[in-house]
Amino acid sequence: MRLARPEDAEAIARVQMVTWRAAYRGLLPSAVLDDWDEPAAVAAWRAAVVAPPTPGHGVLVALDGAELTGFAAFGPAELAPEERPLPDGPTNEVGALLVEPRWGRRGHGSRLLAAVTDLAAAAGVRRLQLWLPEADDVTGRFLTGAGWATDGCVRTLDTGGSTLRQLRWHTLLEDVRTDGIDERGVQ
Repeated sequence: MRLARPEDAEAIARVQMVTWRAAYRGLLPSAVLDDWDEPAAVAAWRAAVVAPPTPGHGVLVALDGAELTGFAAFGPAELAPEERPLPDGPTNEVGALLVEPRWGRRGHGSRLLAAVTDLAAAAGVRRLQLWLPEADDVTGRFLTGAGWATDGCVRTLDTGGSTLRQLRWHTLLEDVRTDGIDERGVQ
């Protein structure tokens, strides 16, 4: 496990493509999956590594020997208009947490999630969140096992031919709340 380097961009894009094709066939339009613009994906991941939008953004990679097996991208969360920031620390969002299917069930996803959590806690982050397609039961079970839960927030994305309903998952980085404010920042 380490921070991504610019030369990892091609492997990160490959993991994203292979994982999306395996996990999201039927959820995303075939054109999104089959007409994958690899150069654009590589350029976007290289930019995310070389010039992240804020110092709080980052990309971690999981390795098995020299092979890049998965990655996690994270950064400050964009809260919905009705949400208030938590009073005792910010929320970060896991924008992507993907492990190539052939490397699944070997702990790479757990280590990536733990590393993101550790970095967030060290930066004073109070809560982590992640948007997940509602139909992604495999990742949902993984997140539940890691102590995450849905928080009732739903969004629907236009995928260019259909819509994709996503649920927001979250975890608090401290177990005890004593200030009367719930995990969404509402009293």
